[in-house]
Amino acid sequence: MIRKNLISAVLISALSCVLLFTACGKSAGNPNTAGTAEVEDGMEEVSDPDAYKNFENSTSTATGSASGLIAEYDHTTSYGAERETKGDQIRSYLTGKWVDKKIGERRPIAVMLNNIKEAQPMSGSSMADVLYECVVEGSLTRMMGIFENYDKLDKIGSVRSCRNYFVYYALEFDSIYCHYGQSAYAMPLLQQDFVNNLSGLSSEGDIVFYRTTDRVVPHNAYASAKGIKKGIEKLGYETSYRSDYKGKFTFANDDEIIVPDSADAFDATRVEPGYLVNKPWFEYNAEDGKYYRFEYDEPQVDAENNEQLAVDNIILQYSSWEKVDDKGYLGFDCHSGGQMTYITHGKARTGTWIRFDGDQGSVRYFDSEGKEIVVNQGKTWICIIQDTMADKVVIS
Repeated sequence: MIRKNLISAVLISALSCVLLFTACGKSAGNPNTAGTAEVEDGMEEVSDPDAYKNFENSTSTATGSASGLIAEYDHTTSYGAERETKGDQIRSYLTGKWVDKKIGERRPIAVMLNNIKEAQPMSGSSMADVLYECVVEGSLTRMMGIFENYDKLDKIGSVRSCRNYFVYYALEFDSIYCHYGQSAYAMPLLQQDFVNNLSGLSSEGDIVFYRTTDRVVPHNAYASAKGIKKGIEKLGYETSYRSDYKGKFTFANDDEIIVPDSADAFDATRVEPGYLVNKPWFEYNAEDGKYYRFEYDEPQVDAENNEQLAVDNIILQYSSWEKVDDKGYLGFDCHSGGQMTYITHGKARTGTWIRFDGDQGSVRYFDSEGKEIVVNQGKTWICIIQDTMADKVVIS
């Protein structure tokens, strides 16, 4: 197995124990509630209320310029381009595939997903078109699913609380952000006019979310499509993409499969993002061209259909970060850029990322020559990697 050290990294000692910090808060008044929820309610005491703001002020908020933007393989960048339509269909912003206009023109939802071992298997996760994964306190990872067609989902979750950086990732898709609770640091961001969110601890909580009795609090809070739609209606959120939304990916054409073949491309049939607790990995299946997900020493499946999670693309997005306070809350640079690795169809190549158009814009990805990466159509898993943990990543 070949270890790829993609960024200069510093070694850190392995954690001798993992602490899951949760601040006591209130639970939604649902009759299915079992016990008292331990969920951040945004009111917990923190040693420095300005810690996260100070972290963000210390990072660059400079973003990319679209001037002269060129995509690789003679493609035209999708940045700011009008989407293709074909009768009652339109190209999805999330997968690049043709979807019904009533689905493709509707804003997606972004749902915070509980990824600790006690919460497995998740429900509805196989229906996400884009999945984000990033560490939170104690090196645990939390996930966020971006769902385009969620109409038939009665159970999504379990749903956990917000962290600032996940809000920025959700904004990349002009999505409506769904979470059950939030850290105190997230409150100022969630209160911004451009953030549309559904919280389990707000007035819409009992409409959007419900609790089951098969798991203990806080691992038993779920959302449903019906509840989400009612919550969106209650809060009066716009359901269509805003007129100036420019998308996130430039996709390959129909019936086109792009396999990285540049001089810097290398084999990628097994991918280990290097997260310390769940120790996940992806295995490439050449027969269908997908990467299958494993964690906690077993396949990661969707409880609703027993389907193993699988995606067409993996992006490792390396970000600078800091521990913002003595309780372990983390801050990630979501704007100014860094290194990245794009993985698809058994091959990988390195490049860079940078965010365009500020907080409401999106990250775009570039190869080593500065051309925008062309992403194969289908589902994508984005692993946010602490730049100082790059040496833990294994691709072979």
